Amino acid sequence: MIGQDELRQLEDQCIQECAPECTAACPVHVDVRSLAAAVAKGDFAGGLKLLTRVVPFPRTISRICDAPCQPVCRRNEAGDPVAIRALERACVEYGGAPDKPRVLPRRGKTVAVVGGGLSGLTAAFDLARKGYAVSVYEAGTEFGGRLLEYPEAILPRRLLCDELAIVESVLAEISLSAGLQEESLAALRRECDALYLAVGWPARSTFGLAVNEAGRVAVDPVTFITSMDGVFAGGDMLRSGAERSPIRAIADGRRAAISIDRYLQKVSLTASRANESSYITRLYTNTAGIAPLPVVPISDPATGYTGDEATTEAARCIQCECMECVKTCEYLRAYGRYPRKYLREIYNNLSIVKGERKSNQFINSCSLCGLCGEVCPENLGMGPVIQKARQVMVADNRMPPSAHDFALRDMAFSNGAKFALARHRPDAATSDAVFFPGCQLAGSAPVQVEQAYGYLREKLGNIGLLLRCCGAPADWAGRTELFGESLAELRADLESLGASKVIVACSSCFQVFKANLPGIELISLWEVYERHGLPQETEPSTFNLQPATLAVHDPCTTRYEPQIQESARALIRRLGYAVEELTLSRERTACCTYGGVMWLANRPLAEAAVRRRIGESQADYVTYCAMCRDFFAARGKRTLHLLDLIYGADPSTTAERPSPGFSQRHENRAHLKRRLLREIWGEDMPGEPATYESIRLLIADEVRDRLEERLILVDDIQRVIEHAEKTGRRLLNPETGHFLAHFKPTVVTYWVEYTPEAEAFRIHNAYSHRMEIAEGHRP
Repeated sequence: MIGQDELRQLEDQCIQECAPECTAACPVHVDVRSLAAAVAKGDFAGGLKLLTRVVPFPRTISRICDAPCQPVCRRNEAGDPVAIRALERACVEYGGAPDKPRVLPRRGKTVAVVGGGLSGLTAAFDLARKGYAVSVYEAGTEFGGRLLEYPEAILPRRLLCDELAIVESVLAEISLSAGLQEESLAALRRECDALYLAVGWPARSTFGLAVNEAGRVAVDPVTFITSMDGVFAGGDMLRSGAERSPIRAIADGRRAAISIDRYLQKVSLTASRANESSYITRLYTNTAGIAPLPVVPISDPATGYTGDEATTEAARCIQCECMECVKTCEYLRAYGRYPRKYLREIYNNLSIVKGERKSNQFINSCSLCGLCGEVCPENLGMGPVIQKARQVMVADNRMPPSAHDFALRDMAFSNGAKFALARHRPDAATSDAVFFPGCQLAGSAPVQVEQAYGYLREKLGNIGLLLRCCGAPADWAGRTELFGESLAELRADLESLGASKVIVACSSCFQVFKANLPGIELISLWEVYERHGLPQETEPSTFNLQPATLAVHDPCTTRYEPQIQESARALIRRLGYAVEELTLSRERTACCTYGGVMWLANRPLAEAAVRRRIGESQADYVTYCAMCRDFFAARGKRTLHLLDLIYGADPSTTAERPSPGFSQRHENRAHLKRRLLREIWGEDMPGEPATYESIRLLIADEVRDRLEERLILVDDIQRVIEHAEKTGRRLLNPETGHFLAHFKPTVVTYWVEYTPEAEAFRIHNAYSHRMEIAEGHRP
């Protein structure tokens, strides 16, 4: 089970919900991204609501803000930064009247604010809305402070007065021409429950408070509290010169109001105060491929953008977000969210004791390939979390038995008597190394396994052979116990051959060995070909694929195996072809959907993922994984396995070799073992064939395609018919003359519609499901 602490750590790695740089740089954190999105749609009222949510003086600040957001705008990397302040002004001009401030009922506490500038009035406004009785003392004859110094053309006095009047309307008391002296600070503090000093710069006095090295009132940088209990200070009285900023003055007032509110409620002043002012965000936004665009000019600077100009400028905002994994991974994209959301969803799914677990398919649909973690700026990969979730579901009996049944049955076949084999070469009692081709290459192109083994014996001498499945499907399915059993059998076979070096053709097998069998020296088959040369019969001049460039698809399990990737490319070039690198290649390669058994759990998603992958290039593909090759070929993409290039008589034709069906894969493996035993070791296949295997089937092409789509094997049908014919448990449709029978060999029930025909059986249809057929019971 994933614990809450681990969950929070993982969630924190996902940076999608981090603020964009403009918002992080803004001391009050205006949601610029959403504001720009609203304006781009012509929703100026919506933009104004976003602005007034954090800025108490939107009309004023939209004219005089020093805009620390604009220098960090990511649009800088593709044109000019977005004119954010001008967009804020457009919201003010065209967004209508702002909502009236909502004020909570009075709390019975009083706060004094000394200073009627931006900082003091912001604190007063925020505290008054929280229900405190706030009195403001201003030394001048009117509110505004430094705002009164701006020229009329920049900040019209009528506009300023109207905006300040909104603040004045929520105050308990206003005192003008009421400068505070040092000796009166203590007296004023005794009259109120808390006090905020924001008297501007240069401050006429330090009011007897402790000072810092610069001679200014010393304050805590987080809470703004001074050396006197209940007295806080902020705003321009703490800054001078370039440090003075309208938007920072507002931010100080807001932060001081938070501290005073906490002080009066007797709660922690420091808890959860991170990133209250400007900060460096962790959000990553990729600007590659974004067309550079200049800023939209303002036709009349005196009035600002027109509505059309503002919407055009707002549309330049690139709406900063990360989503690198979602943009790259079809699986994450398909579910419409991002890792932080997915992690919580997985945790909740695992926590359900009773009720529907709606995320089962999501958990089972990941290919576990690691691409998301590779492209994530924070290296957050969903694969380990998904795999752990599957293991938990299996351990708690929450994983549907049929979720990975087909893959596990295929694995059982490969580890059974019809395929599994461990042999020294016929003239040797020991093996210096063992060739492990993997079950899928044997199922796809068994002749190539024979050819590769012959090559290895010729080049390296004393090479044994080990045929079986490495156990990857059990690992992917979260079947920890079954995977352990498979590894134990694999380890026992290797020990029986006495070799500590294994030559591997399958990249998935390579990873299983590498992660679970320490002490085994691994080398890929492609490295052997590169080091020892191509077979003598291989003549590059005889290969004439058109065009002469091949796009390389790296299997996802070679993501961090550069030596394998380089060996494959070296062989392709040695065979006379140019190499095209796909957009996603090497450490960023994409999965063919076989990994993690996505192709079983979510067929539509797997189809979309493969279509996306094979659409990356018009060139013929070449890969060094049998399943990648067959999955692509099954969808019409001309694809070669690297062994097709090495041993194929005509690669241009081989590129169109159809993918063998699942039943044919079983046949290919069994025939390979039988042929190897006979031709190399002079032995017969051990054991008697199962009785059902003698049943002859007549299957039309369209029915065979249907069986393939439904993952129904020939031997599944043979078992159903054998059971039906032996027991007589079958239904006859008198209109068609067809029999209908069912049989449940494991967790899946198979139904077959058939008719006897001479010494065979004609198959009309077949399907499967997970329902239990209850017999002998009445409701």
